Amino acid sequence: MGFSGSESMKITARALLVSLLLAGTGAVVTGCETKKDIDITKLGVETDPPETLYNQGLANIKAGNMAEAGRKFDAINQQQPFSEWARKALVMSTFVKYRTGRYDDAVQSGNSYIKQYPGSEDADYVQYLVGSSYAKQIVSVTQDQRAAQQTIEAMTKVVTNYPNSQYVSDAQAKIRFARDQLAGKEMQIGRYYLERKDYLAAISRFRIVIEQYPTTNQIEEALARLVEAYYAMGIVQEAQTAAAVLGHNYPDSRWYADSFKLLKTGGLSPNENEGSWISKAGKKLLLGT
Repeated sequence: MGFSGSESMKITARALLVSLLLAGTGAVVTGCETKKDIDITKLGVETDPPETLYNQGLANIKAGNMAEAGRKFDAINQQQPFSEWARKALVMSTFVKYRTGRYDDAVQSGNSYIKQYPGSEDADYVQYLVGSSYAKQIVSVTQDQRAAQQTIEAMTKVVTNYPNSQYVSDAQAKIRFARDQLAGKEMQIGRYYLERKDYLAAISRFRIVIEQYPTTNQIEEALARLVEAYYAMGIVQEAQTAAAVLGHNYPDSRWYADSFKLLKTGGLSPNENEGSWISKAGKKLLLGT
């Protein structure tokens, strides 16, 4: 059976492509044996030297082609693991994963880097990327705050292990934000118990905020809620102490105004009992600790 001219050209082109692919991979086809298809888009990545791949990755980042950049950096690690080029590529691969929202992958990649190169020149940056990846996953206080705790742990390593790093300042800011989230979660649970008149459970949550998160934005409300809870239970001395500590530290706070008004309805006023746990915690507030 004969072939038309166009069909003959198609067959010739296909034969040429197959021959080039087979020549490049050393494959041999015999009889009816079938071979796995070859992805020609990967040939350059598999054969280019690491320096070329690295520069191509940087160029792709600059052009906004993050997926292609990641492919270049990952290829270096596959070609020459534990080499200096692989080390540099792992930094950039972690960055690409972070920038493309693959936060769990960025954490895994970053932790792998820190484990292999803890004292390298880029270790502080990679540790910062790990912390930032956790920070990006922090959700509303109505939800689980595991990412906030992980942010604190990761960013504390930046501050502690790399005190001279340029990322320390932002790491500290993210720690403060994450701590505020954790305090906010405690406040949310405490308010839930307070609304249901489960005062002891509510007080335990507000106490956590005051003792563990004294520098967060939640502290004023926590003290005011203690006034409310203790007053409702009839434990007026503790209510007065909480109001006094609130007034000493935040005299212009609307929460203090509300607490003062509540006590006044019962003919009471703020009065600190220095033997109370609230008073002891209040002294730490004055010291800013």
